[in-house]
Amino acid sequence: MRIYVAGIGPGSSEDITPALLNAVADSSVVVGYKYYFQFIEKYISKDTICIDTGMKKERQRAEMAFEYAEKGNTVCVISSGDAGIYGMAPLIYEMKRDRGSDVEIISIPGISAFQKAASLLGAPMGHDFCVISMSDLMTPWLLIEKRIKAAAEADFITAVYNPKSNGRYWQLYRLKELFLKYRSEDNVVGFVRQAGRDEQNITITTLKEFNPEDVDMFTVVIIGNSQSYRWNNAFITPRGYYRNDNDNEDCKVGQSIMIKSFRTIRNELKNRDIPTWKLWPMLHAIHTTADFDMENLLWMDDNATADIYNKVKDGQLKTIVTDVSMVAAGIRKGALERLGIKTVCYINDPRAIEMAKDKNITRAQAGMRLAAEEYPDALYAFGNAPTALLELCSLVRKKQCSPAGIIGAPVGFVHVEESKHAAKSLVNIPKIIIDGRKGGSNLAATLVNSILTFDDAELLRPGRDV
Repeated sequence: MRIYVAGIGPGSSEDITPALLNAVADSSVVVGYKYYFQFIEKYISKDTICIDTGMKKERQRAEMAFEYAEKGNTVCVISSGDAGIYGMAPLIYEMKRDRGSDVEIISIPGISAFQKAASLLGAPMGHDFCVISMSDLMTPWLLIEKRIKAAAEADFITAVYNPKSNGRYWQLYRLKELFLKYRSEDNVVGFVRQAGRDEQNITITTLKEFNPEDVDMFTVVIIGNSQSYRWNNAFITPRGYYRNDNDNEDCKVGQSIMIKSFRTIRNELKNRDIPTWKLWPMLHAIHTTADFDMENLLWMDDNATADIYNKVKDGQLKTIVTDVSMVAAGIRKGALERLGIKTVCYINDPRAIEMAKDKNITRAQAGMRLAAEEYPDALYAFGNAPTALLELCSLVRKKQCSPAGIIGAPVGFVHVEESKHAAKSLVNIPKIIIDGRKGGSNLAATLVNSILTFDDAELLRPGRDV
C-alpha cells in the first residue's frame, strides 16, 4: 500500500523529473486535478486508472487516493509544481494521521512555479526569500496582509502565488501599496504568466510601474529586494560573492564596515525614496548616532549637500569654521588634506577670550565675530553652542559675512531650537540642520564629512578617508 505525492513541475515536459516518471510508471492509479493530466498523459499507461476532478476538490481526491491505496493499489497523487508547496502533500499526510492509515507516503519533489519563473527572469532569488499566496480561501486576508508587511519590511525577495482571480482583484493593489511603504519605487519586479507553457509571457518592471491588471491566476510575481537590479533584460539579486569582492577591493577594514553599516541603515529607513543629496547626510547622521529619529529631525534646504560640495569642488570653499574644537576633531583629516581645506576654531583664541570678558558674551559668540571678519565665506559648523549660531545669524543679517553653508546641530535646552529657527530664515545660504534639541559635535562633524565625500554618495561607498 503506497501513495506517491508527486510534483509535475510548472507544465513543460523538460521540467518533469525522472522521479515523477518512475512514480507514474509504478502506479496503477493516478489522481489529480483534471487540468494537470494534459502535462503527463503521454507518460501514463493505458491500464492506469485516472481519477480527475475539478478545482476545490482536493479533499475528495485525497480520500479516493487512500481508498484505492488501502485496497492494495499503488497510487500517484499529482500536483503542479512541487507537491509540498501549496500542493497535495500536506493534505495527504494529515489524512493519513486522521485515518490512522498504514499506507506508505512517499513525496516526490517537483520544480515549483516560482523556481521556473525565476529561471526565466534571470536570477532574482539569489538571497533570502519568502513565498506568499494571495488566496484567502483558507487563510484570512488580515493574516495574509500581516505576512506581506513583514516580507516588505524585512527586505525579503518575495514570490507571490495566486496573485489574482476573477473574484479577487483588489488584493494585489493592496500588496503593491504595502510594499511601497517599505521599498523604493524603482524596486525591481518581475512576473511570468504560464511559465513553461506555450502561452508563456515574461515581464520585468519596477514597483512603481507594476500594473496588477497585467496579472492573472496563472501568473507568478517576484518582487526583488533592495539589492536587486535589472541588467540586459535580466532580473538579478546578488548573493554577495562578486559584489563583496569589488566592495572590499582597496578598502581598509574601517571603510568596509562603514559600507556594510550604510547599506543596513538604508534598508531600515522608513522612507527610502529620498534624493541622494538628503540621503547621504542622513545616513551619516544615523550611522553616528544609531538614532533613526534623524529621519524626522534632519532639515535641509533643497540640494544643500550638492550646493556646498560644488563650492568645495570648484575651489571656492577653503575653510571650515567650527563653534568648538570637538567638531573640528571629528572632521576627517584625510578629506581635509585631499581637498586642501583647513578648519578654524576660535573657542580658545586669546582674542575671543578677551572679547567675551569685555562684551559679557560667550567665547563661542566672540569666536563668530572674529570668524566673520577673517573667514566671511567659510562653511560654518555648529555642534555645541546655540549662542554661536544665533550670533552668526545676526552677523549674516547685518551683511558682515556670507557663509558658503551652515551646519546647525547645537545640542541642549536653552536657545537651541530658537537658534535653528533663526538659521532657517537665512535665505540663499545652503543649510543642514538637526531640528529640535538634539545635536552635538559628533553630528556636526559627520554632516561636514558627508559634504566632503558627496562624490561617493551615488555608489554608497562611505569611509574613503577613514
